Amino acid sequence: MIGPWRSLAAAALMLGAIGVAAAAAEANKPILDSAERHKPAAIKLWERLVNIDSGTGDAEGLAAVGAVAIEELKRLGAAVETVPAAPAAVGDNIVASLSGSGKGKVLLIAHMDTVFARGTAAARPFRIADGRAYGPGVSDDKAGIVVALAVLKILDDLKFRDYARITLMLNTNEETGSRGSRALIEKLAREHDVTLNLEGGRVGDGITIWRKGSGTLKVEVKGRASHAGATPELGRNAVMELAHQMFQLSRLASAEKGTTINFTVIKGGDRKNVIPDFAEADADVRALVTEEFDRVEREMAVVSQKKFIPDTEVKTSLIRTFPAMTQNARTDALAAMAQRIYGELGKTLTLGGSGGAADSSLSAGVFKPTLDGLSLIGGNAHTDREYALVDSMVPRFYLVTRMVMELGKGK
Repeated sequence: MIGPWRSLAAAALMLGAIGVAAAAAEANKPILDSAERHKPAAIKLWERLVNIDSGTGDAEGLAAVGAVAIEELKRLGAAVETVPAAPAAVGDNIVASLSGSGKGKVLLIAHMDTVFARGTAAARPFRIADGRAYGPGVSDDKAGIVVALAVLKILDDLKFRDYARITLMLNTNEETGSRGSRALIEKLAREHDVTLNLEGGRVGDGITIWRKGSGTLKVEVKGRASHAGATPELGRNAVMELAHQMFQLSRLASAEKGTTINFTVIKGGDRKNVIPDFAEADADVRALVTEEFDRVEREMAVVSQKKFIPDTEVKTSLIRTFPAMTQNARTDALAAMAQRIYGELGKTLTLGGSGGAADSSLSAGVFKPTLDGLSLIGGNAHTDREYALVDSMVPRFYLVTRMVMELGKGK
């Protein structure tokens, strides 16, 4: 039986393969020329941003990235507001708006935080080799900030004002679930007609039309301490029970339904000769639909009562982070627009989904048309091999600029 997630993927691939069947329209030369002119400065800005450590929770680094972005935005005449992410996170989210004379309201989203610790930028700074740019957060999501600013500069070059409002929101804590930005993103999404999320473009020159939701399954086990050599029988080994729980709870995953459960953080025991009396673990949970989170939460409460070590206490909880971004007719319409525009460059834009969660799920969650993966093409995010393709810069500048122009006009 083909599960629903495979059906979604197949539909996305089919749409991507269809692409722009008709003869491509001629590219808008003023936009393309402006994009080319901005490329050298954009690369310098990109390097500057990547070389600032801005891991989630790094208040100093996030402030430094924010200061660079605010400086660029004020030069464009944007009204800039900072909104604290506290108490759930550190740093100030940035909301920059431009008002025009048209009908459409477009929200652009990117994030300033990365998953990398302080010192990473110094250890492996921005570099370009064989057409690929490397460095911490080079694709996820420093490139997204660069694309957003370049698009606004191109629109300024063209004196384009045929929009009601363009807003750029820069998030400080996307990598840990946007808990300090969720309400702000949802509010902004409701105020705009459409949201374009500037996460990295997919390998194969693609964009993202669906995303799984995310959550954390936490298991806590209380046991009883005892001497591991003299009286182990008097102890109740919390680590052993945790291992049992991890094994059986991980089996709640469903390949058919596209639901994954992966234990990634484990803590327990601090001395070799003591039976540990406490242990805990976190699992990353991903699902295509809310009903799957409901099922996992319901079933984990039952499964966790099956213990391996008697007289231990087991507590489970499911913390939901991002909702799923599901493919729908409005997303398909935006994707078709993007494919048509990309076709003006003689290129085919492919469509796909991702198990990774992002802020697009929050805007889609308040029932606003949303498209994602519009930034530079890249790969290996969250690793020391993360990269983005330099040659994707001008085509992606062109794509997002043209989309903002059409959406701004209210087409």
